[in-house]
Amino acid sequence: MGKDANPRRVAENEAMAKLRMLRTSPQKLNLVAAMIRGKKVDKALTDLAFSKKRIAADVKKCLQSAIANAENNHNLDVDELIVAEAYVGKNLIMKRGRPRARGRFGRIIKPFSELTIKVRQTEEQA
Repeated sequence: MGKDANPRRVAENEAMAKLRMLRTSPQKLNLVAAMIRGKKVDKALTDLAFSKKRIAADVKKCLQSAIANAENNHNLDVDELIVAEAYVGKNLIMKRGRPRARGRFGRIIKPFSELTIKVRQTEEQA
């Protein structure tokens, strides 16, 4: 006499991971997310490992989490996974300031973002 299980948010051959409160602007994060969209997961992990962007380490962590979800929760084959979607959203913005000349106030905004990565299993073409 319990509740029914929640329906899956992704298809049967997909898994996803979400990272919230990343301390970077969505615009900068989207540059790294665009770098891995549509690639096989092993190639995407290699690209992120050798990227010079600071946020690439956090994106790699999210991608590894999506791969682990696919393998452990949904029984998908890791060798056939591709990054189906990688999209970025805005999160909170901390507003700070700095005193400027002549009694003015310089506004400093410190944005946060969130990242969602979906991986999909594809059948290998022989």
